[in-house]
Amino acid sequence: MRNASVPKQEYISFTKEMKKDYTILVPMMLQMHFKLICGVLRNFGYHVELLDSTGPHIAEEGLRHVHNDACYPAIIVIGQFLDAIKSGKYDPDKVALVFFQTGGGCRASNYVSLLRKALKKAGYPQVPVVALSFLGLERHPGLSLTLPLIHKIVYAFLYADLMMLCVNQCRPYENEHGAAQALADLWTQRLADQLTERTVVNYNQVKENYRSILRDFAAIPRTLRPAARVGIVGEIFVKYSPLANNDLERFLVSEGAEPVVPGLLDFFLYTVHATITDYNLYGLHPIRHRVFLKLFDFFDKKKNDLIKIIEEHGVFEPPAHFKHIIALTNGYIGVGTKMGEGWLLTAEMLELAESGVENIVCTQPFGCLPNHICGKGMMRPIKERNPNVNIVAIDYDAGATKVNQENRLKLMLANAKKSNVHEKNK
Repeated sequence: MRNASVPKQEYISFTKEMKKDYTILVPMMLQMHFKLICGVLRNFGYHVELLDSTGPHIAEEGLRHVHNDACYPAIIVIGQFLDAIKSGKYDPDKVALVFFQTGGGCRASNYVSLLRKALKKAGYPQVPVVALSFLGLERHPGLSLTLPLIHKIVYAFLYADLMMLCVNQCRPYENEHGAAQALADLWTQRLADQLTERTVVNYNQVKENYRSILRDFAAIPRTLRPAARVGIVGEIFVKYSPLANNDLERFLVSEGAEPVVPGLLDFFLYTVHATITDYNLYGLHPIRHRVFLKLFDFFDKKKNDLIKIIEEHGVFEPPAHFKHIIALTNGYIGVGTKMGEGWLLTAEMLELAESGVENIVCTQPFGCLPNHICGKGMMRPIKERNPNVNIVAIDYDAGATKVNQENRLKLMLANAKKSNVHEKNK
């Protein structure tokens, strides 16, 4: 008899046999980051495809299978998956879906359950959903985060953060439209070819790659001109995903602005720091505490090395050190606030203000109350102490119109131009 104390597995595992001939679909969030990660996964023997579908029909597909009270990112991600399966491009009996999970208190930790329920409702109960998490929330023998794979994914994040920074600082000024993105695509393929299963990451080579990337982007012909620098913060998916934020970065560039977007590594440092804070405040996770202290030091050192190389190169503006970002929260919000991007959301706005980025878009998805508290709820105290900062909260949900969002952004940019003219006339 089956042991009654062992809970029955209620999901379909992605097995080692499936690895041979299943196509694994990955939802789009960060283009450069996810392209590079997919390249690394292919080098480890997985058949991976990054979904690049877009359009209002994605949200409509999500709403057909997810209750409209669910948070907007869940509707978008599930809609994109179902749209892909229904497109006829993939065999439903030979496809799997992967979703990255932090395992925190956010409702995103329930996306996988919602997705499985939606697949069953749509007639595809046989499709495996892989909840990929560093915490090992589920067992999927055919797709596991081994140490060599994790090691290479970490460097993929670092490379992609650097390329995102360079693209955003080049794209508004490039003489040839699309030159910065084309160079990023070229480097993405080159780096993916290096991060293979059989190779060992050489950190000296990584740092030399950083320098080469900076040199190549600095060589792009550009015409520098006055441009409003606009920071983008908010809920992690809506902040980064062009599908979810109606291609916010591209819109800002088309309006003559320079987007400034915090890197993804900061979010991982923030999640690691949350476990350290749990121990410091409540005595929770004593064993994990020691492990996460080492993880934090590892990630923090890697970011500091990258910042140093950017500073030495001298062309592009580097991000802030993470420990300084933590210190910016003093007097604003406690570091124990960790739901809905928690204290990091407030800290990113303060980091942008300190670096001279006085126009900030706070992307707020429907259905994430903690994110609204840490975003909209903190706008007033930030503005009171930083009177030159203009923060605009933009709501994203399945019923919000792109026109209304863009009109609010245009108003913010118009006010920014007026402020610049006023400062020049003083």
